[in-house]
Amino acid sequence: MAKKSLKNVTRTERSIHFARREAAKVLRCVLKGDSERRAVGSIKSLVYKPNVRNKKATFALVCETLKHLAILKKVLAATNILRSKWKRQAELIYLITYDILFGQDVVSTGDAESFVLSHKELLRSSLARLVKENASSSLNLFPIHNQNNGLSKPRYVRVNTLKVDVHSALQILQKTDEVKQDDLIPDLLTLPTGTDLHSHPLVLNGSIFLQGKASCMAAVALNPCPDWEVLDACAAPGNKTVQLAGLMKGRGKVFACELNDQRLKRLEETVKLAGASNVEIHHMDFLKLRPNALKYSKVRGILLDPSCSGSGTTFQRLDHLLPSYSDQGKDGAEIDRINNLASFQKRALLHALSFPAVERVVYSTCSIHQRENEDVIESILPHANALDFYLATPFPEWPHRGLPVFEGAQHLLRTEAAGDMEGFFIALFVRRHDQIKHLDKSVISESHARVASGNETQVDLSLPKLIRKKKDPQLDLKLELNPRLTRRKIFLKAMRTHKRSILSRLIRTGFGFPKVFRLLHIINSRKLKTVKRHMQRGNLLKSKSG
Repeated sequence: MAKKSLKNVTRTERSIHFARREAAKVLRCVLKGDSERRAVGSIKSLVYKPNVRNKKATFALVCETLKHLAILKKVLAATNILRSKWKRQAELIYLITYDILFGQDVVSTGDAESFVLSHKELLRSSLARLVKENASSSLNLFPIHNQNNGLSKPRYVRVNTLKVDVHSALQILQKTDEVKQDDLIPDLLTLPTGTDLHSHPLVLNGSIFLQGKASCMAAVALNPCPDWEVLDACAAPGNKTVQLAGLMKGRGKVFACELNDQRLKRLEETVKLAGASNVEIHHMDFLKLRPNALKYSKVRGILLDPSCSGSGTTFQRLDHLLPSYSDQGKDGAEIDRINNLASFQKRALLHALSFPAVERVVYSTCSIHQRENEDVIESILPHANALDFYLATPFPEWPHRGLPVFEGAQHLLRTEAAGDMEGFFIALFVRRHDQIKHLDKSVISESHARVASGNETQVDLSLPKLIRKKKDPQLDLKLELNPRLTRRKIFLKAMRTHKRSILSRLIRTGFGFPKVFRLLHIINSRKLKTVKRHMQRGNLLKSKSG
């Protein structure tokens, strides 16, 4: 079949030609992320990027091809078409084959179209043979979950108050659509199901963001003050990051961490679009941030939305179209994946709680699995309590709470995938103020009495009994993250970096005074004298010692 020049085709054919190329890029990214279990973004977010021109046609092509991908692969395998040089452009071949077998007529507008069209009869005969062997209708070859997924939910948009106020956005949107203000989140607007705003001027200039209600709740639960320094631990794609910047009225500072290169670009685009000048992006792993570094010494709020299974947004993200969705539950691979994710989530949450000045920490996931939600919270509660955190209740009026698997789970928040169309989980940790900030005087007096009476030569000075029964959670966390470290090495490192809190750090380690003095002598003799002087002033040592 002769190939048409793009100059001689109709406008519609030309549009379809370029839509296939754009869809092939999206499909390649989606399938690669699915196979590696590291998705760069959802199907919708990839299609609705600014560089994709024909968004509707591209979105339809990607979704329909994914629905039929299993049978397309079988047909192409039976015809051996992908064994040629076109194997490198498999995604484009999938798209063209779909159009030939299930979609519209294909015109030879490019080399790929010409190649697949030359095998048109072979492809159709192969499909007919598969249908005859497997079912009476070709629909029976497809997974049931792909045949009818017509879920509907309202269209939510969040107003970016850095650029426009809620009232103004409401007035503009009401000119073309029916819009209501959400009764729980003031900056959130609700529009009818199916409302398409991707090309709306307010979306294109960053005045409003297409963001689900459950996703918006995490930043509101953190409730940062305008002048705070806040850290978004796993920031990309950046919707929650710029929401934090808006809640802080463009003041203070938001540190946004992201390790993945591609997701980092998306984060940078989102921050630029939102005009969030108080956001500082860090291209690094959150777990490698040093909580005691001077740069983060004033961080008072942390939003932790770590990598998760995404099981709560399966239909919203169209993950039910991906090949991996059909394989879930067939073997232990998915269970192992969830366990690995939960292990990472636990380490990340422990790390977030270890920042010295942090007052509020929000942990959120878009997962419905207990393993990633309640189990993670329950496992770190002893560490959180030792650091003087307690579970607070975000949005007390919200009806759905955590699964009752441990005492205190009623403070957790869940959104239901069935009713709310998004399955999210939120836990809020708040630090108590001035409860365990100083040493328990009774414990100090008791220790001093034992030394003064000569019954004890080495004072074991520690925090109150509640904490003394447990090891220092910060040291335990560092040992867990790096088993090669010894307590002595951690202690020496802490002494070098914390000049003003030496005494409190010594007390928390539980070392006896003679050992403390030996360690301090190794570090700096002047520090030894300083600590001795402070100890003598507090009557913790005999005046003649030293």
